[in-house]
This record gives sequence, C-alpha cells and structure tokens, in this order.
Amino acid sequence: MSSIIFSILGIYIFIVMGYLAKMSFKDAIDDKTITLINVYFLQVFLTFWGLLVRPVDITLLFAPTIYLVIVVLILIISALLAKKLFQNQKEYSIAAVAAIIGNTGNLGIPLGIAIFGEESIPYTTVINLVNIFIVYTVGVYYYSRGTFDAKTSLKNIVKLPILWAAAIAIILSINEYKPNEVVMNTLMMGAYASMTMQLFLFGLYLYGAKIKEINKSLVIWVLSFKFLILPLVAFLVLYNIELDSMIKGIIFIELMMPLAIANVNFASLYDCFPKVVTALVFISSVVFLGAIFVGVRVLTYL
Repeated sequence: MSSIIFSILGIYIFIVMGYLAKMSFKDAIDDKTITLINVYFLQVFLTFWGLLVRPVDITLLFAPTIYLVIVVLILIISALLAKKLFQNQKEYSIAAVAAIIGNTGNLGIPLGIAIFGEESIPYTTVINLVNIFIVYTVGVYYYSRGTFDAKTSLKNIVKLPILWAAAIAIILSINEYKPNEVVMNTLMMGAYASMTMQLFLFGLYLYGAKIKEINKSLVIWVLSFKFLILPLVAFLVLYNIELDSMIKGIIFIELMMPLAIANVNFASLYDCFPKVVTALVFISSVVFLGAIFVGVRVLTYL
C-alpha cells in the first residue's frame, strides 16, 4: 500500500510548485499562455513518445475496447440526465464529460505498476491511448460547447495537432517504425516536459480556485458519477465477462482514476469555468486517496 501512496504523492510535488509560483508571482505568470504551449506543442511530443515507445499490439486491444464501451455508456447516461439538472451551458458541459476523463497517464500507469507489477504496462499504455482519443474528441467537444456552437466545437477538435500526431504515430507503429535513440530521447524530453508542465499548470489554477463558490449540485454530480456510478457499472460489466482477473482489475482501477488535469487544459482553452474545473479535479484527487483502497479490495471479487 505504501507504494500506491508514494506513486500518488510523488507527482503532486509539481502541483505544489505551480501553486507556490502563482501565489508568489500572481499575474506575472500567464496561465493561458502556458496552456497553449502545452496543448499545441509539448503534448505532440508526449503523444509521439507514448505511442512509439512500444509497438501497438492488436492482441492488447481487448482491454481498452471494454474500457471504451463502459466510458461511452456512462457518457450517454451522464449527458442525458445532466440536461435536466443544469441549465447553464458551461455547467452542463462539465457535468456531462468531466467524470469520464480520468488521469490514466500521469497517475494510472505508475499506479498500475504499484498494484499489478510491470506486466500491467502494456495494458495501461493502450488504455491511456484510448483515453487520449476520448479527451481530444469528446472532451474537446463538450468543453468547447460551453462557449461555442456545435459546428465550431467540431472544428476545434480538428484544429488540435495532438489528434493528428496520434494518427501518424499509430500508422508508424503499425508499420513497425522504430525510432533511433536520438529521436526517442528528443521525444522523451518533450513528453516529460509536457507532463511536468501539465501538473504545474494545475497548481497555477488551483491557487485561484474557490471551492465554496462551486455549485454544490455540480460537485455532487461529478463525484457521484466518478466514484459511485462509474465503478458500479464497470464492476457489473467486468463481473459478467470472461477475462483474466488481472486485466479486469487493470480496467477497473483505470476507470477509478481521479479527474485528469486535461479537464483544466480544455476548460481554460475554451473558457468553460476553468477555476471550477480545477476545484473539481482537486476534490476528486483528495477523494481518490481513500477510494483507491476500497477499489483495491473490490478487485478480489472480479
């Protein structure tokens, strides 16, 4: 259990650094500029590195397929029900999509290693790949809809270079392209810079977040879907299918990941209450510290 705790707390160092930086320098740090640099430039390196570091193996796709089915099911339920509860378009966008965008990369992969060992890496990697596509399609659309119309929101998806980078990287991987050491080191530098900046950016927004000002219904809604409805649906689906217990466990734990910092990126990029989303990410991260131990116990029943 100690390895799980250290895996979680270790990455939060950079969040604290971002918080302290914003507290010290206030408006001298431009949050939006950092978001643009990360989303449009550094995350391209992260995408290429993540998809080329290991060959895409078709036999591994069963796990992310199940992950995707569960996420889509929850998205449909969430989007339909939230329409009746949230009249504000921005709050509706957050309520519809925030819970399904989990931190399967920065937290999910190292946590998978801590719980299941290094044999979990191929599975957590491809699940994270699926999550990337969810983030940069569904996530971009809903957060963009908080400010723009449907047509513009669809255009915003196409404008993001990460989606194109992922498509190119997958094609290269399928064709067995193996980048040399120099190329991989360059990609790795950009990838780690992106992950660090993303955590740092979360800290920046966390400084200005005021949890008391958030709609309590929105907080309850997002947390309920994240830590009650989503795990319950995941358990029912996984319990009733024939699959290796370790793979079931990996899917279940990845679905329990707290809200990803990518939520903050897009809320900021499309002006969809970024400080509200930051507070929600923070709250979910705190709740996760207790929920993960319940989730680990549930694994024995899968």
